[in-house]
Amino acid sequence: MLHSRSIIEQYKADLGRYTPDQLRYIDEKGVWSLGQLYDHLILTALDYLEQAQRCASASAEQPEGKTAAGEQLFKNGAFPPIRIKLPDGPSNHPSNERTIDELVQELDRLNGEMSEWEVKMSTINPNCKVKHDGFGWLNAQEWFAMIEMHSRHHLRQKAELEQRLSCRDRSDTRS
Repeated sequence: MLHSRSIIEQYKADLGRYTPDQLRYIDEKGVWSLGQLYDHLILTALDYLEQAQRCASASAEQPEGKTAAGEQLFKNGAFPPIRIKLPDGPSNHPSNERTIDELVQELDRLNGEMSEWEVKMSTINPNCKVKHDGFGWLNAQEWFAMIEMHSRHHLRQKAELEQRLSCRDRSDTRS
């Protein structure tokens, strides 16, 4: 579980490499900026922690399990290496307005909450679960594990966005 926080720390450290313009840069319709990726990452991780809290607060055990996709996800320990298109809707359009300082504060808050939850995970009944729309019934430990899997999943997208920035910045210096 410590690995989850180290990935978040790496995202935080990388924020220092971007200018505000680079953080908000969108070069193609339908492609997020780095700022939007960070916003999505933070909001999703906080949602996963909220679901873990719901599991911890549950009194009834859930006998149902994961879907086939959920079983595969946890068997592999990772999201598939594909671009996943989120359904259209306001909750799936991350903000492109946050500043670097705001993102750093949110990542710090996330790491603090994750640190608090790490020590509680082993005490939560693994049979108390909350349903994920795609992966089925997950317990607190599984919701927590998804933070790392989701964060790792977006490292490839982050590298692609950084590459786009690099190409843009090289062409700007030639102009």
